[in-house]
Amino acid sequence: MSSASPDPERLLSLARAGDGAALGQLLELYHAYLELLARLQIGRRLQGKVDAADLVQDTFLHAARDFHRFRGVTEEELVAWLRQILAARLSDLLRRYVGTQRRAVHLERELAGELDASSRVLDRGLVARLSSPSQQAARREQAVLLANALGLLPADYREVLVLHHLEECSFGEVAQRMGRTVEGVKKLWARALARLRRSLESSS
Repeated sequence: MSSASPDPERLLSLARAGDGAALGQLLELYHAYLELLARLQIGRRLQGKVDAADLVQDTFLHAARDFHRFRGVTEEELVAWLRQILAARLSDLLRRYVGTQRRAVHLERELAGELDASSRVLDRGLVARLSSPSQQAARREQAVLLANALGLLPADYREVLVLHHLEECSFGEVAQRMGRTVEGVKKLWARALARLRRSLESSS
């Protein structure tokens, strides 16, 4: 693993000690991951009415404000906590669009469950097609690493992987949404998968 790779648990320890800069760095590690999960939920429920990046920033604001309440000590616990906050922010947006002010705990739980499921799909759905987990991935949350790697891909590469693996579109549906032929999408998908594999291997 590269010596320059961030250590989330070290940043977590510093943030607990009151280091605001460390907290900012810590949260930023999960920007691509949370934005990808937010995009999937926005597409399913809000038809693109909300920007995923704005939703993540709102999540980070609440996470920073409430960080003193976080009791976990591992990256896994932190990621789960951030997903819960994202679910609450999504719930607020949905209530705003349907015109109700009352907090819906059941909706937050439903959203949290869907975000957890999306995270598992990100992990298993793509990892199964990649090489064995790297040493880095064994130490870090693999779904987070994959989201970061996806975020570094060219837009069309990222789009074909997200549509096919995470939104579970067929190649025909992907072709329609991307304005390409099915054969062209299949070739693009193969190149994107190879590029993602190389990216993950080079970061280990």
